[in-house]
Amino acid sequence: MRLDEINLFGVYVAPMSVMMVAAWMATIGLRRLAARFGLLRYVWHPSLFVFAVYMIVLSSIVLVAPR
Repeated sequence: MRLDEINLFGVYVAPMSVMMVAAWMATIGLRRLAARFGLLRYVWHPSLFVFAVYMIVLSSIVLVAPR
């Protein structure tokens, strides 16, 4: 995959913003899964934990995307 601009309905969007939206959607799914099983009760600061998971998911997408 080349990291060129993506044409969305005539608007050129940076690929990083598309990756950020994809990471946020994946994080929402993981957060709902963790809330369903009660895993967020065991972390010190749930919103900081969710932000850390988002950063991990985003960096994983960024590392995998150019290949």
